[in-house]
Amino acid sequence: MPVGTRSPGTRPAVSVVQGAEAPGAQRAHPGDQLPAAWCVLPARVLLVLTSQKGIQVSSWFLPAQAVFARGIAAAGERFICVGTSSGTVLVFDIPHKGTNVTVSEVLEEHRDAITDIAAELGQGAGDLVTADDAGTLCIWSSGEEFTLLNKIPVVPNIPGEEVTRALVPSCTCSSVKLWNGVVAAGYGNGQIRLYEAATGVLRAEVNAHARWIYALDLAPLTGKLLSGAEDSFVHVWKLSRNPDTDDVESPACPLLGGDAPTGRRGSKAACWACGCAGCTYFMCRSCWLLFPLQIEHCHAECVTDTQICGARFCDPEGCSFAVTGYDLSEIFRYSQV
Repeated sequence: MPVGTRSPGTRPAVSVVQGAEAPGAQRAHPGDQLPAAWCVLPARVLLVLTSQKGIQVSSWFLPAQAVFARGIAAAGERFICVGTSSGTVLVFDIPHKGTNVTVSEVLEEHRDAITDIAAELGQGAGDLVTADDAGTLCIWSSGEEFTLLNKIPVVPNIPGEEVTRALVPSCTCSSVKLWNGVVAAGYGNGQIRLYEAATGVLRAEVNAHARWIYALDLAPLTGKLLSGAEDSFVHVWKLSRNPDTDDVESPACPLLGGDAPTGRRGSKAACWACGCAGCTYFMCRSCWLLFPLQIEHCHAECVTDTQICGARFCDPEGCSFAVTGYDLSEIFRYSQV
């Protein structure tokens, strides 16, 4: 594959990867593409493929039970969840070894086709979120039996406000991500909404794009959020509990009322707020969620005359990302310089 590089002024460095297109190949609309994903579980890593014929997990194959499957995520210690066009979510129990894959549970809370699924390993309650064509989100706790924690309709749950559902049209939630107890959802009307996974309460709403959002991605180490849409734009956002710094800090401990030491996220230490040990942060998850959620716009790129249908960060810090578009045989990679 020929690779070209260009650096337009002070803009981020761009790498272009171009692939050949098979003669006579039919071009599909972005919404018709069926997903494939590497699913990382504690004991093994598996490739999951979907098609109109069925679902394949490595060498194990399940014949189609619906028109299509969409949304793939690894959840808990040994489960892989796959959404279907009928609105059900199939939960596959993956053994530590071998190919004895079974469907352990079928989640039937959605009434419309599943559009996306996201999960966050090791987060306990609220570690799985599913989205559908009507814009409904369901937040689950994975385990031997999956438990529904919250069901968020397209009409957001805003404390102190009442919204008449008839006045709000249905809007597809096309992409969803989970990060540190935050659900980031992208919609067909160009909006990005941030919810608390534990409560389902809407914390932020951004009119991010002029057209349908096709892709969201999150950089887990920094909380950067990437969004790509049919309006040809890619935006980079920053999610945080403290808008002033990348450190987890506060002038006063929210539980103890005293001065709180600061510490960079990702280090191992006891929580300074409640004292529990073995935290991924200087604050445990419960104390972290006490801080208000913030979203900040960081960067924008326009891929001219391109309906963007795919966008992903290339590293866990979010220092580079790649995008592609409908009717393109190229992948554009942008790097921070």
